[in-house]
Amino acid sequence: MTGPVERFRALHRPGDPLILPNVWDVLSARLVASLGAAAIATTSAGVAWSRGFRDGGHLPLELLAESTGRIAEAVTVPLTIDIEGGYGRVAETVRAVEDSGAVGVNIEDGGDLGAGVRRIAEARRVSSMFLNARIDGEGRDHDMVARAKAYLDAGADGVFPIGAGPDAVAELLAAVGAPVNVLAGPADWTALGVSRISAGPGLARAAYTTAHDVARDLLATGRITADPALTYGYLNASAG
Repeated sequence: MTGPVERFRALHRPGDPLILPNVWDVLSARLVASLGAAAIATTSAGVAWSRGFRDGGHLPLELLAESTGRIAEAVTVPLTIDIEGGYGRVAETVRAVEDSGAVGVNIEDGGDLGAGVRRIAEARRVSSMFLNARIDGEGRDHDMVARAKAYLDAGADGVFPIGAGPDAVAELLAAVGAPVNVLAGPADWTALGVSRISAGPGLARAAYTTAHDVARDLLATGRITADPALTYGYLNASAG
């Protein structure tokens, strides 16, 4: 019988990409799942912000594991977690989110090839989850293919060249026989042949921007002029 990791891996199809509107809590995950998402992915920034921490390795591991477990219990589709650079303890972090119900993780290299290889290799030693290696460093396309191949050799299942343009992604697709993940934007990534498209912190930023702007206008005028399309009843029912 096919396991959850294999089912998640099978969703990565070149030219028919897995679309991931990244979530940050139970309700955002349930809303995205209700729209027919084939899988759920978190945004590290959104999860950290929702727990009162800055993005960039500041979220305590126990809170990450708790958030992972609550989201995993709330949805029936595969869940992949952004663990940034592993919070300084890659093996422990990978085990924690896998035990909490994740079938995949994103691991950042921070622009450092050596660190990236070590993180992927350490994660692979302790887990069979789908490992997505994020290639950081916008503007460093000249070594992107070499870095991607090094991460795949270390045990990554896919690569995520964040910030890379269409030409660089096309070069990468021609050079590696593995799923390539990109950040959603104006490019026609599907036609290019990528296997996965992520929103990153886009949804969380949009939600917090709306809250900020409505609160600003309320403080200035004493009125709420926005008319949210999602009703109180719908959101309340979706929450639990």
